[in-house]
Amino acid sequence: MLIGQYHHALDEKKRLALPSRLRPEIGKRVVVTRGLDKCLFIYPLPIWEQIAEKLGALPVGKAETRQFLRVLLSGATEVELDGLGRVLIPDFLKTYAGLEKDAVVVGVYNRLEVWDVNEWNRYHAEAEKNQDQIAEKLGEVGVY
Repeated sequence: MLIGQYHHALDEKKRLALPSRLRPEIGKRVVVTRGLDKCLFIYPLPIWEQIAEKLGALPVGKAETRQFLRVLLSGATEVELDGLGRVLIPDFLKTYAGLEKDAVVVGVYNRLEVWDVNEWNRYHAEAEKNQDQIAEKLGEVGVY
């Protein structure tokens, strides 16, 4: 399970070191794509293949479905971790997530999210304000 919050920096070659503690579970090949809320998603390749299969089975008759598929899948790129556990972040994904140098890597169960540190701090502070309401809603569906 991918969990935790880790602060890392992109190097001058646009590489981001993934947390060493999580690398065994991530594997050597991952897919980096646009995430939601202006972050990047990093999936271990086997998890991405499961998600892509589900996405591929969605009916494309609805414009919203087509739009979501196009944005998510066109932004996906398969990358291999180098010997130091770094992934290359393509320019278009750096731009999408507003990544400059300092980043936060967040473990979210079966994926990692990569956030610009300032954007993460804003998002996290707002989410903490809503924590009680979110817990109540999760309780209503038996999760929490």
